[in-house]
Order: sequence, then structure tokens, then C-alpha cells
Amino acid sequence: MPAIDESALRAVGIRPTRQRLTIARIIHDGGRRHLTPDSLHQEAKSAGIRLSLATVYNTLHEFAAAGLVKRVPVGERSWFCTNVSEHHHYYHEASGRIEDIPGTQPRVLDLPTAPPGMEMVGVDVIIRVRKAS
Repeated sequence: MPAIDESALRAVGIRPTRQRLTIARIIHDGGRRHLTPDSLHQEAKSAGIRLSLATVYNTLHEFAAAGLVKRVPVGERSWFCTNVSEHHHYYHEASGRIEDIPGTQPRVLDLPTAPPGMEMVGVDVIIRVRKAS
């Protein structure tokens, strides 16, 4: 995962504030993974870094809008994936955890055309899984 540093933020039109750079460093230092605003906030707090939950939430959404992380919505909850390449996810129903589907990605066939005046920007496949009985 490439670092989200001051130049990367400037390149996508985001002002590199101290808080944004701190959040970017925490994201990068954790490697490839899936975060929620709550989990990232707790991680910062555990490291002795003071950030408001609202700042973490807003920054993750801002990073996602700029393509620096990928927002993965499942129901009423969103995760932020540090792998921004085109890929899909498994959702573990019991734990509420998501993970990347490795290797060859599922293909979606026979997609409808976008409504008039709209363009399709992506397709997200989330496969729900649970322990076999």
C-alpha cells in the first residue's frame, strides 16, 4: 500500500492537516486491512493519539471520496479498505468481519445500463459467509 503522505493528499486536493496526516500514518502503518471509524479511533486512542471520532469519520470518508481508501458498505455499517484495486469481499455474518476475496475476482454478467444521464462507476460484490453446519 503506497503511503498517504502530504504530497498524496495535495495531489487529490486534500489539505494535509496534522490530523489528516496522523490518520494517514496510522492507516499506512497498519498495512493492508479493513477499518471502521470506530476501530481506527480506538487504535489512535490506544497509541495515545487524541483525535475526535468525528474527525476520524470525516477523514475516512474524505479519503474514500478521493480514492485513497475504498469504502465498503454492508447494511448500515461501512468499512474502509486500504486495498484500492478493483476487488470484492467476503462478509462473515457471525463476526461482522470483512475480508478481500483473494485471487480471481467474481465476474458480474448482464449488468443493466445506467439510468439516463448517469454512468456506472463500479460494482461491489459482497459474499456473505458463515461456518458450515
